[in-house]
Parts: sequence; structure tokens; C-alpha cells
Amino acid sequence: MKTINVILTGGVGSRLWPLSRKSRPKQYLPIFEGETLFQKTSKRNAEFCDKVLVVGNCENYELSRKDLESAGISNYSEIIEACPRNTAAAIAFAAFAVAPEDILFVTPSDHLIESGSDYDKAIQRSIELASAGHIVTFGLKPKRPETGFGYIEADGENVKGFREKPNKETAEAFIKAGNFYWNSGMFCFQAGVFLEELQRFEPILFEKAKLAFDSSKDGFLDQELSLQIPSISVDYAVMEKTKKIKVVPSFFNWSDMGSFESIYDYYKKQGHAIDSKGNMVIGIEIYTEFLGLKNTLLIQTPDAILVLKKENAQDVKKVFEKLEKEKPELI
Repeated sequence: MKTINVILTGGVGSRLWPLSRKSRPKQYLPIFEGETLFQKTSKRNAEFCDKVLVVGNCENYELSRKDLESAGISNYSEIIEACPRNTAAAIAFAAFAVAPEDILFVTPSDHLIESGSDYDKAIQRSIELASAGHIVTFGLKPKRPETGFGYIEADGENVKGFREKPNKETAEAFIKAGNFYWNSGMFCFQAGVFLEELQRFEPILFEKAKLAFDSSKDGFLDQELSLQIPSISVDYAVMEKTKKIKVVPSFFNWSDMGSFESIYDYYKKQGHAIDSKGNMVIGIEIYTEFLGLKNTLLIQTPDAILVLKKENAQDVKKVFEKLEKEKPELI
């Protein structure tokens, strides 16, 4: 039995435009102490896992290979999707590629996590539970009433329910209750156990994903067969339905680095310059003054400038979607 770190690399990081582009999504930006989030993920989990299995897509697999080489990781395999089919299919491909008893530790590639004893304990406990036949999700102790994440309601390690992204009042009630956790998007289970549950709850997805996987060549999946796979998240497909679910309440520092608000907070901790009103410049060394503005970011790349208030960080996705239609060369 092996423990394998399955790294999902399909995201485009649309909320971090103009830093993140389709040609180099946020997980491949070397802006985190000189490393990428993808590199940090693969290195962080190396001590728990026997090998790495990267599930990427036809647009980013070369970036993954380059990052793994730079990180000194050679013991890896890869599955290259022809088109995005969401997380249930991506994880199914990984499960098809290994022995049924192998444990898959599934992680996104674009999260920033602080290693240490809290992280070690959570991973070790998840592997114990997975070895006993459970499907494990990680619930992160919330630090604020966040409306951008889904939540897990728990009783110890038992899952009482999954909750969609709440409004502010509901999020505050979750925090007050004390038994709600942020849904991290990290999982741990035996490959065969996951596939059994996927086949039970989503038989068409299972069959179509298996056909696409069995027809793959050198790790590359066929586009025509892939397009027949229903696009469903793993939460909807398995996690919210299975009776084998367990949650590991986790206390390590975590951020999905999903917006410039996260980037701002990270850079501030790293000692990046901000002025007396909380304004920050990213991407240029030119002296900049902000007049009448506070908590504002100015982000510059060679072909674009973005200026935004920190609290509007989630709206960058709308800019990305507009440019996708009007100026695709900029994304």
C-alpha cells in the first residue's frame, strides 16, 4: 500500500488577474518567497507520501513538469486532461491509475499552507482514517465569518452536513456555534473505496471517466471521450452523499490564495511596503503616491494595470470574464 499525493492543477486563478493568466495560472507564479504554490504543495507533502500524481490539463502540464524539476522532485506521474471536467472526474482518473488499496491524499495546487505540528497531526490522522476505509475531508477551524467558503458542520470527526457559501449573518452564526469548519477541498481515502462510492452515486460519470482513462495514451486523455463525462464537483458527487465520510478538524494556517485580499495579507506579513493608509503596489518599483485612497492595491504587469480597493478583491473575476469576451489576448 502506497500513499500518493494527488495534486489537482486545473484552476485558472481568474481573481488574480493580471498576475494570473491562462498561460500561467496562479499556482505557477513564483511570488511566494521565490517559489510557486505548486512547488510548495509538492515539497510540503513529500514526507507523508511515496510519490506524486499530478492531474493537470493540456495547457499547463509543461509548467508542472518544470516546477517539479526545479523543486528536485522526479518521482511523479501525470494524467493530462483534454478539457476541464471538474473535480469528481479528475480524482477518478487518479484513482483508476493506482492500486485499489493505495491511499490518495488529494490536494489543490494553489493553496498556501503553513507546515508544522498541526499540519502533521491532521495528515497522519487522515491517513489512519483512510486506512480504516473512511473517506476523509479536512475541516479548517475558521478565523473569521468568511462568506467565500463552504462549511462543514461536525460532531467531532463525524460530519453532520455540508453548507453552501453563507451570507454574513449565517457565517457569524456558524462561528458562534463552534462546530463549523471551512471546507478545505483536501481529501484522503483509499482509491478503491472512493471508486466504489463514485460508481454507486454517479454511475454514468464513473463509466465515462473509466472509458476516457482506459483510452488514454501516455497519460493524455482523449477530448471526444472526455467531453462525454458529466462535469460535477467531488463534493456533490460523493462527499455529500457517502456514509463513509469523516472530517479531521484542522488547526494549521491555510489560505486558498483566491483573491488579492489574500495576496495583500500575505505580502504584508512578508514585510512588503505599504503606506500609512494601507495602500500597496505590486509588480513595479516606480515611486507611487496614493491620494484620497486607503487599502488600495495597484498591480502592474508588462501589458496591464489593475487598481482596486482591497474589499472589492472578489470582483476581479468579473473583469477576467469581461476580458475573456472582449480582449482575450489579455488573459
